[in-house]
Amino acid sequence: MPPADVLVLFDIDGTLIRKAGPHHRQALVAAILRATGIETNDHQIPTQGMLDRDILTVMLRNAGASRAVIREKMPEIVRHAQNIYVRTCPNLEDKVCPGVRMLLRRLNRRAVPVGLVTGNLTRIGWKKMEHAGLKEFFQFGAFAEMASSRAGLVRIALQQARRERLIHRGTRVSLVGDHPNDVEAAKKNGVQSIAVATGVVPAEELAACTPDLLLQDLRSLRLPMFWY
Repeated sequence: MPPADVLVLFDIDGTLIRKAGPHHRQALVAAILRATGIETNDHQIPTQGMLDRDILTVMLRNAGASRAVIREKMPEIVRHAQNIYVRTCPNLEDKVCPGVRMLLRRLNRRAVPVGLVTGNLTRIGWKKMEHAGLKEFFQFGAFAEMASSRAGLVRIALQQARRERLIHRGTRVSLVGDHPNDVEAAKKNGVQSIAVATGVVPAEELAACTPDLLLQDLRSLRLPMFWY
């Protein structure tokens, strides 16, 4: 197929699914314990909008781990976290946010390429999509271990799309997310920011970030909004 005129990138947690349970957090805690013997938790950590590796780093620092230990053990922790989560991920089909399935079907019918930009580690993100019944809609993704910031993940996603010839120079790109970090990442990459208030961040706080579009949920998102 020729490169598309539109590309849509989606965050996962709070955007595509919500209230997915404690399994993700538990996998991070268990992975640190398995790799280092250190007991940690994510209490008081504002994990929304953060990348998994950053969450792991804060958890380790709060438990007194040195920078050297964190640097040395991080690859092993990341591997364990993904292995644990893919074994424990629950069914998430009833956790899909309003309007998501219909929107993805419409994009699919219009042959619009769709990708993920998420703070989840790769296998965790894909497992969530699989157990939510959404994996078939996504061609590619950029995940937590691939960059140090969400803006960096957007850049990687765009590079992937160009490399796979999914887009051309004039393709209109949108990033759909539920957090100010998503809006900031879109702006830093010159793509349309679409904020949706289905996560933990209220609409008023999202509005203060001045996204290009602000929606209560994806039921009100119409396809022409991606073109203009």
